[in-house]
Amino acid sequence: MNVNISYQALAPIIILLTSGVLSVLIEALVPRTFRRPIQLVLVLSSIVLAFAYLVFNSTIALTSDPAFSGGQIKGLREIAAAGAIAIDGPGMVIQGIILLISFSAALLLAERQIDPQGDAFTARASTLPGSEDERQFTANGWLQTEIWPLFLFCVGGMLLFPVSNDFLIMFVALEVFSLPLYLLASMARRRRLLSQEAALKYFILGSFSSAFFLFGAALIYAATSSVNFSVVSVAMENSSQDGLIISGIAMIAVGLLFKVGAVPFHQWVPDVYQGSPTPLVAFMSAATKVAAFGALLRVFYVAFGSMRWDWRPMMWVIAGLTMIIGSLLAVTQTDMKRMLAFSSVAHTGFLLLGVVASSAAGLSSSLFYLLAYAFTSLGTFAIVGLVRDASGEATHLSQWAGLGKKSPWIASIFALFLLALAGIPLTSGFTGKFAIFTAAVEGGATPLVIIAVLASAVAAFFYARVIVLMFFTEPPTDGPAVVIPSGLTTVAIGISAAFTLLLGIAPQPVLELVINVGLFIR
Repeated sequence: MNVNISYQALAPIIILLTSGVLSVLIEALVPRTFRRPIQLVLVLSSIVLAFAYLVFNSTIALTSDPAFSGGQIKGLREIAAAGAIAIDGPGMVIQGIILLISFSAALLLAERQIDPQGDAFTARASTLPGSEDERQFTANGWLQTEIWPLFLFCVGGMLLFPVSNDFLIMFVALEVFSLPLYLLASMARRRRLLSQEAALKYFILGSFSSAFFLFGAALIYAATSSVNFSVVSVAMENSSQDGLIISGIAMIAVGLLFKVGAVPFHQWVPDVYQGSPTPLVAFMSAATKVAAFGALLRVFYVAFGSMRWDWRPMMWVIAGLTMIIGSLLAVTQTDMKRMLAFSSVAHTGFLLLGVVASSAAGLSSSLFYLLAYAFTSLGTFAIVGLVRDASGEATHLSQWAGLGKKSPWIASIFALFLLALAGIPLTSGFTGKFAIFTAAVEGGATPLVIIAVLASAVAAFFYARVIVLMFFTEPPTDGPAVVIPSGLTTVAIGISAAFTLLLGIAPQPVLELVINVGLFIR
């Protein structure tokens, strides 16, 4: 059989996976003293090269496509690897978001440092200008370089996941990026038992998720004699195996909804967010959600598009429950990371509105929302990792009292991210919610939008509570200090803040981009 493999179209994925193999060899062969700089150069350069190749591929597709007119990017369409991978406009946008997030997350992970004795964080005191009572800390020591092969394989799997056009390839991609995440979640040096417990829960629930996904794919194959999305979509229209098809759709939905953290498959989210290293949580909360929603959108828009009237009621219920439960449980939390975890669940419900819409507007608004939320979430957790006391990270809400007086810049940027999560105007969150709510109304999901607006109002309360705590509450005498961020962390936070502001103040170029990329290729 003649198999056509377009290596140029697959270049970003190949670059990251090849870099992962090289990173393993570096860990095995290079002396420890030289591993850190070599690994950092490899990781950052491979992400930049993959992104450059992605832009190059999209440029080639546009300039060579006679159908490109009137702003419609119809040329970004290619079926590679014998129909198993679909490189199209939405897929390339999702890959671009993943690479941008991965670059910023790599900067944060580069400062996940340990001292020679293995403590999670070695601190030295520094006096703030104009104050002898306040202290800040800065990190020193050596990086855990063994995280980089796992990180690169994880990013490579994430790039493959949303462009998979075949259930078996999608399952392989799911495992490629999930298994490294299970290991990375267990690598916190302080509160190691909590971290290992979180990783074990993540692994067990992830295993059930993968099993449901694979069993669902088997049922779809039994009903349609194919696992290719395009063939499955056509076969469903003429198949009489409705029972097998509905069961297969339900099981595949369980597997994918677990990855996005939707109710009732959200149990892993607060535990993993609380126990995992915060830089990893920043990466996981942003990149994993982007990759998983990219795959979810492709499956339900392409493979199950002809069955939308069968699965939309299920998505209505799950979207509504996810928004309500995520917002209500976030209000009751006293731990910052658990509050943000349930906030992530609520945002999953908002994103499911784009799936329910099942239209071009739903797809484009989902892409914009993913970009906006990813950078806001990354920046939020980047700052959470900077607030510490003698025992490590200070995640209890009471410990954040008066932070605006101790570190006004850090508190102000954190407030910006919280306002964006709440959907306040002139932030990326407002534009994203407006776009996806509008698409849902056009798609006939007005009752869900009403629920979403009410859930947003509830969410605004717990975001505002943190802002009031930081700026309008007196700091305790023994309160935590703020780590002095080095250049890498500062750049990561700066990138996130810039995206949060620009997508709120001047969103039109990005909105036009996601609208013009069109639908998934079939």
